[in-house]
Amino acid sequence: MNNSKNYSSGRVPLECRLSFMSIALVHAGMLTALDQFMLGAILGHAMTPTEAFIAITIASLIFGVLTFALGFAGMKEGLTGTMLARWSGFGRIGSVLVSLVITLSLLGWFGIQNAVFAKSINHALGGVPGFNLAASVSGILLTFLVAFGFRALQITARIAIPLFIAVITFISFEILSHQNMMTAVRSLPQGEALSISDAITIILGGCIVAALMTPDITRYAKKSSHVLSMTLLSIFAGEFLVNGLAIVLARVLNTGDVVTIMAQTAGGMGLLAVGLSTLRVNGLNLYSSSLGNANIISVLTRKQASYTTTTIVIGLAGTLLSLLGILDRFVDFLALLGIIFPPIVGVMIVGYFTVKPNTQKLALLRQTNTIPKDKDTPLVGWVAIFSCLTGSLAGTVSGLGVPAINSLLVAGIVYCSLENIKYRLCRNP
Repeated sequence: MNNSKNYSSGRVPLECRLSFMSIALVHAGMLTALDQFMLGAILGHAMTPTEAFIAITIASLIFGVLTFALGFAGMKEGLTGTMLARWSGFGRIGSVLVSLVITLSLLGWFGIQNAVFAKSINHALGGVPGFNLAASVSGILLTFLVAFGFRALQITARIAIPLFIAVITFISFEILSHQNMMTAVRSLPQGEALSISDAITIILGGCIVAALMTPDITRYAKKSSHVLSMTLLSIFAGEFLVNGLAIVLARVLNTGDVVTIMAQTAGGMGLLAVGLSTLRVNGLNLYSSSLGNANIISVLTRKQASYTTTTIVIGLAGTLLSLLGILDRFVDFLALLGIIFPPIVGVMIVGYFTVKPNTQKLALLRQTNTIPKDKDTPLVGWVAIFSCLTGSLAGTVSGLGVPAINSLLVAGIVYCSLENIKYRLCRNP
């Protein structure tokens, strides 16, 4: 995943595909990070362990199916998620809208991760620099490290993921060995109550962007078994290991604040784990944001985007969100993602696997490792856009079921139905 040759607007050649461990560590890093630990702490503080693990299991099953489907498509075509969206129903302009939504969400994630890191630094230094200064310095430093060729995606993944898991394990052992775990687990939740359906939505909100980003990684995969193994590894490590430990620790310590859990219980090692995890995940956030913007610029100007310039702009914007207090709206942010993104993922999967006119030209050019020309690509996929809006509306207004699942199913069903009607009308004018 070299920044100088990232194939942001084309297919990754077969000879440039990477080993399983190279892609698996990058993907697992998206779900073995502070955001998942934060989510687990919120669940543990607001729900009983049984309720929390029911929500995690249901959300993980949905996430696993969606992630493997998109990851397989990315591996088969060698294309990024936003490029894949062009021929999965959205068209050129529609894929720009998908890119824009991804970029905005990753800006939010960058701001949240950077805010947690800055909060940890400020805590470790006794509040001397202040949150705003710490957030500004950490955000700008990370942005320029990634922009100017610091190969964070693979190098830090090999350090950050094992260290982060080791620190969590250490914290768990230290705390649980001196606490009556069963008493803490059986106690009533002390945080603001969260229903199972709402928990499923925010869990999906916490990982659904990773599903849409998966083709960015699996386009470098060599075969489908690598995609499946990578997906299962990420779910186990992120959803059950990291989330699970955070749930238990939040119950024992009676807090949903990850800085309290990480910085105070693990000291300097905890701060190091926070720092490397932030570098790891925000490096990937910047990378995928840049790919999405490359698609936007390619469609609108027919020119190649500058990776360095795009990364700097996105990083600075994400740093600004940290300063504006996005961390305080973390749950609201997850709930929003859990309603907006499932329809996009659902439409792309239905569009790629079941609506053959979408991908016929793409399949014909697979052997030559090229993509269809603009004149052979739909300009706007109105049906896909309408289906996504309908799905998001259903997830927002429906008072029954799980909002994230409602939005996913409604979008997929509406898109499939309308495409079938359009196909019949075209055949029988």
